[in-house]
Order: sequence, then C-alpha cells, then structure tokens
Amino acid sequence: MTKGGMESVEVFTSEGKGRGLKAQKEFLPGDVIFAEPAYAAVVFDSLTHVICHTCFKRQERLHRCGQCKFAYYCDRTCQRAAWLNHKNECSAIKKHGKAPTENIRLAARIMWKIEREGSGLAEGCLVSIDDLQNHVDSFDEEEKKELRADVESFLEFWPPQSQQFGMQYISHIFGVINCNGFTLSDQRGLQAVGVGIFPNLCQANHDCWPNCTVIFNNGNHEAVRSMFHTQMRIELRALSKISPGDELTVSYVDFLNVSEERRKQLKKQYYFDCTCEHCKKQIKDDLMLAVKQGEGKPSTETVKEVIQFSKDTLEKINKARMEGLYHEVVKMCRECLKKQEPVLGDTNIYLLRILSIASEVLSYLQMFEEAADYAKRMVDGYLKIYHPNNAQLGMAVMRAGVTHWHAGLIEAGHGLICKAYAILLITHGPSHPITKDLEVMRVQTEMELRMFQQNELMYYKMREAALKNQKIQVMPEPSNETSPSLFHKKE
Repeated sequence: MTKGGMESVEVFTSEGKGRGLKAQKEFLPGDVIFAEPAYAAVVFDSLTHVICHTCFKRQERLHRCGQCKFAYYCDRTCQRAAWLNHKNECSAIKKHGKAPTENIRLAARIMWKIEREGSGLAEGCLVSIDDLQNHVDSFDEEEKKELRADVESFLEFWPPQSQQFGMQYISHIFGVINCNGFTLSDQRGLQAVGVGIFPNLCQANHDCWPNCTVIFNNGNHEAVRSMFHTQMRIELRALSKISPGDELTVSYVDFLNVSEERRKQLKKQYYFDCTCEHCKKQIKDDLMLAVKQGEGKPSTETVKEVIQFSKDTLEKINKARMEGLYHEVVKMCRECLKKQEPVLGDTNIYLLRILSIASEVLSYLQMFEEAADYAKRMVDGYLKIYHPNNAQLGMAVMRAGVTHWHAGLIEAGHGLICKAYAILLITHGPSHPITKDLEVMRVQTEMELRMFQQNELMYYKMREAALKNQKIQVMPEPSNETSPSLFHKKE
C-alpha cells in the first residue's frame, strides 16, 4: 500500500508488532526515505511567545496575532500560512477568554481538520487518524484520570457551532496524541519546542539499534513565492544501507541506558515489550556498566556504593541546575568524579553522565580547559556505545569540538568538528541549519589549523588579539533537558 509522495515505503503487518513500514527500494546512509508535513502541531505552553506557531523557529521578535493575542509568528508569510489551521482556534480562544493547554489545542486542531476534510486518508497519508493506535485500554488509573480531565477541558473549549464528536472519539484522539505525539525542536535541533502528529511516521516501529533516524526540518518560509520555499516537516533518513523489503525502524528512546531500563521505559511510555536484538542479547550492557579491571578491581559492594552515590548526586545536580547554581553543580561533579574514577570503567553510563554535565556547565562558565578534558573523555565513551551515525552522538561530538576550540586546542577541536560534521551530514543532511553552522566552523578551524602548523607563536598572538577585539562568545546556558525525545509524553 503506497500513497502520493510515499512510493518508497509500504505499510505491512510486522509479526508481534502490528503495522510497520518497509522499504520498497534501496537506501544508502543519509538518504531521505520520506518527508512528511504535520497533520497538526502546536507550540508548548511555556514557549508560545518565543516560538513561531507556523515554522517552530525561535526568534527574538515575533508578530502577535491581533485578534486572539495568543499566537506569534516570524512574519506575515508565516501568519498567512497558519491561517487555515489558526482561524477556528483564534475565534475559540477569544470566546473562551484564554488559550487552553497544548494537549487541548492539538486535539482541537486535529478535530477542525477532520471537520474540514473528513477522517479518511488525508493526502500523502498511508493511514487515517482513525486507524492510529490510542492504547487507551492500557492506561493506568492516573492516566485515565488525566484523560477524563483533558476531555472535560476540551468540551469546555470546543465551540458549539463546530462539528460535535462523541466522548469515545474524543478519547481516541487524546490517546493518539499520548502515544504518537512527535517532539518538535527549534531550528538548531537543541530544544524541544512543540508537539505534532505525523501519521506516516507513527507506522515506523521501534528498535534500540535502528536503521533510520527522524529529523525535524523547520522549512524555509522566508523564500515565499520562490522555488526554494519549503514547509515544516519531519524527514525519515537512512542511517545504514537498507535493502528493498527491509523493515524501517527508529528508536523511541535514547540508547544510553542498559537494556532492562530501556525496556521498562518503553513499556511504561509506549505499552510494548521491546524484543530487538540489542535488548534480547543485552548488547553493550557490559560497556555501560563497566568497572575498573586488573589488580585494583573494586568489590561488588564498592561498585554498588559508588553507583548509588552517583544516582544521589545526579538528583542533587538536577535541582541545582534548575536553580541556576552552576558553581555548585561543578563542585558536585568534581566530588562525584573523584569517587567514580577509581571504580567505574571509562564507558560506564554514570561516569559519562557526570562528564557530560561537567563539560557543559564548565563551558558555560568559560572554564574551557577543564571542560575540554571532560568532553574528550565523554566522547571517547560515547563512540564505543552509540551507533556510529547516531544524531545525539554527532551533537555531543560537535559540542566537544567547540569546547576544545574555545580552550585553544585547535588540532583536537578541528578533528572533533570534522567527525561531528561527517555524522550530521547523514543524520541531519547538508541543508539543515545545524549542519550549515558546522560547515562554517569546519572551514574556520581548518584555516586556523593551517596557520597554527605554519607558525604556532604567531597563531596564538593573532588569536589573543582577535579575542580581545570581540565580545567573548558565551556558551548557551545549560538546560536541565536531556536531548529531545522522539515522541512527546505529557508531563
């Protein structure tokens, strides 16, 4: 079964997993298998005033809708593009007196689209909204309570003149959002800013070691009436060679967790038991739980104590980060590393988590030399664990490269930036904003490296003079968020 623009894939029944997607032709790493616009999408409640409601880009100055005073846009182009989906929402917000939560807004947008176009197969969709999984029957009592509250809030917001839907169907839509809501990120791919429904993407099954990745592309609305105009969409991209007939899989969760923890997370959030090869055979678990070997091998009791200390420290660090106490975070990281280093192996996930936080926070505090050391150790561990074309690995290597550059370690920095660029060319593609930024950095560091190799003393003098004459670039403030998950789960 194929549909317009989706000729490269086919929906099939996957044994033990329900529906799935399989390739109809060969794909190589970095190939776009398909691109899909959102069926419906909304900005998170906390970011409605800083993110464009059409392209989901973060902008300094946004234009506010003059009628509802709620929606914000980059410019008139984005505002005009949004009107079909915002028209009913705009009127309902004015009558309701305020905008409802993101879940209610997304459900309403889906319902208004169904009112306009019907609930059958939309253009370019392989499945209809009615056929998407909702897993409402698998909800626990707390989830059922939240569902009832959402339905009640929706009915208060939904205009009486719009098409009326039954309680069971409204519950189905909220179940679909809960199970299939895809996380949308800003144009740099660094922060989760919204949630959307993409029916074709929903058909891709999970694998902890997938052959595809999903990247959100904000599109190019500035090039209106131009051949370069593109709309907001997700892109399913190949991570490895895929043959005709192969199932297309993506990872719903970060791989940086032992198989037992990943399976628990998948069962709790997505209501299925993962049977992928990496979970069944516990592949890489030994690396993620590695301890020091040899004569000084620690006892089982010592390992337990250090891991518990690491867990407790991570909780305290999260609290301190939320309060902006970054010097306190650095102090806790250093204390934790002192306890971890004699006991845990270089690929142990608890060590890697502390190294990641320490390098990020120290970079923000402009303590680049120490940050670079921790970042290098983190990347060395990640390279042994992650898939070589993993997007999160690429982003981590990029950050490490930038940190090394700030520390004046030009050779190591350039090497890491080149490695990151090679990964992101596959995971994000050459036209993604973050890949373009990385290409600029790669060219710049290559020029600096040539200068460094020709005359090291002159290079450092010129670098020092350049940094004195320009404002020091402050690293982004550390976020308590981990990398955006593939699918959005309501807090």
